[in-house]
Amino acid sequence: MTVTKSLIIGMIGLDTSHSSIFTRLLNDPNTEYHIPGGRVTYAFPGGSPDFELSYSRVEGFTSTLRDEYGVQILNSPEEVAERSDAVLLTSVDGRVHLEQFRRIATYGKPVFVDKPFATTTAEAKEIMRLAAEYKLPIMSSSSLRYSTGIADALNGNTDDVIIGADCYGPTELQPTQPGLFWYGIHTVEMLYRILGKGCVQVTAATNESHEFVVGQWSDGRIGTIRGNRLGNMTMGAAIHRTKESEFVDCSKYPKPVYASLLEMAVAMFHSGTSPVDPEETLEIIRFLEAANDSRATGKTVSL
Repeated sequence: MTVTKSLIIGMIGLDTSHSSIFTRLLNDPNTEYHIPGGRVTYAFPGGSPDFELSYSRVEGFTSTLRDEYGVQILNSPEEVAERSDAVLLTSVDGRVHLEQFRRIATYGKPVFVDKPFATTTAEAKEIMRLAAEYKLPIMSSSSLRYSTGIADALNGNTDDVIIGADCYGPTELQPTQPGLFWYGIHTVEMLYRILGKGCVQVTAATNESHEFVVGQWSDGRIGTIRGNRLGNMTMGAAIHRTKESEFVDCSKYPKPVYASLLEMAVAMFHSGTSPVDPEETLEIIRFLEAANDSRATGKTVSL
């Protein structure tokens, strides 16, 4: 990415470690993997009163951004959008993304929505509708989509057709976040980075410790995600091709996945073009929604 100007970036939602990580990468030119092209200048704390992992962390991250990085804390999402060139919507609670996006869409600024984009397909479609109505660029992604390991694997074997993939990672659950939306989003994002859109049905199995989801694509390819709640926090994938299979351990690469993701978001702010197809983002939300339905019923669910 060629940077021609430094954007004024606003942030909405200071209830996640992503808020301080993104701000450090953007605002501190001396930090490793610093990302030029913009600076977090304004922020609105937000916070969900019924979600402990949100309300318990707002004060700490707000203090960090204000005191360590000189970010000006404002009183509303509208104020942030009005004063900024682009917005990072980082609220940790996916349930509030539609309401917050609705409040800033009229300003027409490019927006990155942190994972999960939404927690229902209906909400995801409404966010995309508003983005189209106000002609604003929008992007959403888990950081794992841009893991160096996944990128290297996809770029290094282009003559051998991908016929399937198996992705794995931790799958913690939170009562306020529907089923797999909380942590399953990471493995699903990896799966879609590898296979692309086109899943037609999913079948899920779940127990106290494990999650397993099988997706079938319209061209016959099979993709799976495996999650655990037993303490293994590693993430990765097996990418299957016609001639060979390749294993990717996302933890083996020095560049943080957050830096790779933020580079793509800042590039989108400058170019006005999202690297993620909006239809793919919508399908990811529908995949998670269908997987949750299958977890509850034990039946195969069509997308």
